[in-house]
Amino acid sequence: MTPQQLKAVSLFHGMQDEEIEELITLLNGYEKHYAKDEILLHAGDTTDRLGVVLKGSVFVEFNDLWGNRTILNKVSEHGFFGEVFAMMGGTKILVDVRAETDCDVLYLQIGNLPDEVKKQNAVHELSSNLLKISMSMNLSLTTRSLHTSQRTIREKVLSYLSTCALQSGKKEFDIPFKRQELADYLCIDRSALSKELSAMQEEGIIRYRKNHFRILR
Repeated sequence: MTPQQLKAVSLFHGMQDEEIEELITLLNGYEKHYAKDEILLHAGDTTDRLGVVLKGSVFVEFNDLWGNRTILNKVSEHGFFGEVFAMMGGTKILVDVRAETDCDVLYLQIGNLPDEVKKQNAVHELSSNLLKISMSMNLSLTTRSLHTSQRTIREKVLSYLSTCALQSGKKEFDIPFKRQELADYLCIDRSALSKELSAMQEEGIIRYRKNHFRILR
């Protein structure tokens, strides 16, 4: 991906083409391709690299020893993963990162920035952008906690759909999850989720088809 294309990535906002090229070199950047369902990072690993999704999408998920999956976040094109663990240095990752689709990822070594990087003018923009990214991730996890803390399945679904409507500014929108993925994100059983969605549609609360929803009342 060219520096001009990378300007769309929030990590490089405010930087010139030559600054982006220089930073990628100094941060030992490299691209890697993954097939669908391939694991990018395993729980228990350590990393000093931030991953930027250039193409496709990945799930950040927690898989317990009994095979239960909880989706914490979906990272789409130009999104990030691993930034917190990379900056903390040596801290074991508690989650898996899995490719939802075939994807291309740019890795950048942001842990323990070498002195030659710290001397660059662009490092100030980099630090500012990393802070914004971390804050955005924190907001995403806080929002998910808001949904999962609701008492009933219907309350969890309504909380999630309300947030989607607010973010889109419309009462009709697409969600980024398939049915099983939404169940894993909200920490509920898929069959129970499907039953509740059907009931809400019969009651005239929502209309939906696959991942397309419309709020009626």
